[in-house]
Amino acid sequence: MTAETIPVTQAERDARALNADGHGADGHKIAPGEIAIGVIIGRTSEFFDFFVYAIASVLVFPKLVFPHMDPLKGTLWSFAIFALAFMARPVGTAIFTAIDRAYGRGAKLTIALFLLGGSTAAIAFLPGYESIGIASALLLALFRMGQGVALGGSWDGLASLLALNAPEGKRGWYAMVPQLGAPLGLIVASLLFMFLISSLPAEDFLAWGWRYPFFVAFAINVVALFARLRIVVTPEYARLFENRELQPARITETVRSEWRVIAAGAFAPLASFAMFHMVTVFPLSWVFLFTEETPVRFLIIEAVAAALGIAAIIASGYLADRFGRRAVLGVTAAAIAAFSGFAPQLLDAGEFGEAAFMFLGFVLLGLSFGQSSGALSASFGQQHRYTGSALTSDLAWLFGAGFAPLVALWLSSAFGLLAAGAYLLSGAIGTLVALWFNRELGRNIGG
Repeated sequence: MTAETIPVTQAERDARALNADGHGADGHKIAPGEIAIGVIIGRTSEFFDFFVYAIASVLVFPKLVFPHMDPLKGTLWSFAIFALAFMARPVGTAIFTAIDRAYGRGAKLTIALFLLGGSTAAIAFLPGYESIGIASALLLALFRMGQGVALGGSWDGLASLLALNAPEGKRGWYAMVPQLGAPLGLIVASLLFMFLISSLPAEDFLAWGWRYPFFVAFAINVVALFARLRIVVTPEYARLFENRELQPARITETVRSEWRVIAAGAFAPLASFAMFHMVTVFPLSWVFLFTEETPVRFLIIEAVAAALGIAAIIASGYLADRFGRRAVLGVTAAAIAAFSGFAPQLLDAGEFGEAAFMFLGFVLLGLSFGQSSGALSASFGQQHRYTGSALTSDLAWLFGAGFAPLVALWLSSAFGLLAAGAYLLSGAIGTLVALWFNRELGRNIGG
């Protein structure tokens, strides 16, 4: 189906009209900087949704949905539902790839982001166990899977396009740009929950206060949708995709042709993705369940640590262009392995220990996470690059992060915090093994 015959949504028409205004019928030229802005806005929106749910899965859902269980068991069940989104992401990629092929990228993105926003807003109306019993957990699982399907569909290829159009010697710098959305989303989500918890009595927060961040997430999704469509619908963007042959391909064909690259790309960032949840979701659950620390103080620590993560992500771009992306991933994976041997125990060492764990952890996370995305985009054949990159992202998050909070909390509660460190160590080993044995990976991220 050609661009001329693909139906367009009203949002696309509005975005095209804005682009055409003052730039003629062909719109305007898209510079890498403008693509970068669209990427950051989109990723910040997605990660804000992600962290709003993650924080609520510790502070709200165990009491709202699983009040008949003890706090630890309720949190474990909450984390089990949390993982459903990562299991649903590949399904969303398959569904929305078909929509993309039939109706175009603008329609796909519009539907996916409204599904994401709708699923997130629906959680805000979730009745508790006291009202509808086990149906509360079933509805939460349904809405969480809706978020996962939408996240799989919201892949827009902007990050891959940004990397492919990066100036010579700047690929590491442009590779870190999409990753800035994670700490930015965490900072906003943490500070919003901190404000609500500190401003409201506990009863009011659990009754209705926690619901507001989910409404905010929906509003942010609408803004992000228009910001991303403004780039996606431009003729210049379309020409770049055609020149790079970044059109969606069939899932089965992509897997059959590119399964080696997909597998390598899914396992190479295990260290950073496991670390991602070990310093964001898991420590909040441990501190909330097993210490006397208040959520407000820890959310402040988390926001400050995320700011350090932003600085580390930016530094990763400079280091990758100077020493190579493969070197940065390898060195940071080794550092994460060392971190796993002593750092988790800091969570049980008082307020200073908690802060040290978070600050050091976010610096390591930023350095590794900053170069973990799209490392193998150039390894895909041109006709499979768009779909292959989406599948790789889905599987990397599933294997590296989807079950991390659940496994880490279960291990630490049953065998001590050292066991959670062993889980993190397994992710670091996975990255080091992938970097050591995969020559294709070395060729494509070593420069």
